[in-house]
Amino acid sequence: MSSTEEKTGHGTDRTAMSGRNVLELILVRLPNLRKSDPRVAEHILSDPQAALLATVDETARRAGVSEPTVMRFCAALGFEGFQDFKLKLAHSVALGVPATQSVLAATDTPQELTDKVFDYTMTSLDWARTQLDHEAVARAIDLLVAATRIEFFGFGASWIVAADAQQKFPLFGVPCSVHSDSHQQFIAASMMQPGDVGVAISNTGQTTGLLEVAGVAKEAGATIIGISGRAGGRMARLCHELPVIETLENTDIYTPTISRLAALVLIDILAVGVAMRRGAEHQKRIAQMKRRLSAMRSRGRHDEEGE
Repeated sequence: MSSTEEKTGHGTDRTAMSGRNVLELILVRLPNLRKSDPRVAEHILSDPQAALLATVDETARRAGVSEPTVMRFCAALGFEGFQDFKLKLAHSVALGVPATQSVLAATDTPQELTDKVFDYTMTSLDWARTQLDHEAVARAIDLLVAATRIEFFGFGASWIVAADAQQKFPLFGVPCSVHSDSHQQFIAASMMQPGDVGVAISNTGQTTGLLEVAGVAKEAGATIIGISGRAGGRMARLCHELPVIETLENTDIYTPTISRLAALVLIDILAVGVAMRRGAEHQKRIAQMKRRLSAMRSRGRHDEEGE
């Protein structure tokens, strides 16, 4: 069980008591609420401002449930009672527009669509940041610093993340590879050896092909780091370290994009973290490379202008 899933003595989730956005918490936990609790959740998500002013009795009547159900809902999310819930809710509402307000509608204007997509993206990335286990990130950086070679693995949208990670190889400071073909990924995994690190990327953590590739790399002696939006499962058992980058899920339209953005951010964190650990000389070489790259781009612009 991860630290973000630690339970209290009453079996409730401690997430609510960690200062995170309550509206986002309700959205994430909604599919797992029992009995009539989802009706309370949907009522609060539909009008958070009104919920702040309501009593337990008013909340129960508006949601069409009993007062004990409202109290059970608060307890299920880890709050000490209804007043504790409202206090945290008030703080969350003050933070800004929650992801629940970003659901697309057929009647949205281009301006509304733009605002909703940006709101949802920023809210979801902020949620991912608050959920991220910093100790797991630190351990992953340690493993990458010790690597003699790094292979990035991913399928579909996760391959895009793997390709982005590979092009950051100057920051990692060791040879890095990525393959788009599934057979080539399998071959690369088979040829790994002790000292190598394989980075397996999957938002769901359930992609069969990726799990097979990671398993082959592990059997070959490589250290496996996973990047996933889900904790636990076979992915966790395969990996020596698994930083979880959880995002909010709203619609099938832009969830893949959000999860990809979150994974890209985590790749940046790992790459920069490794580069900083490589020492001053390595950072000096990176800075020199950047200057030369900038000069090359400038020459290219001048050549185009001269034509």
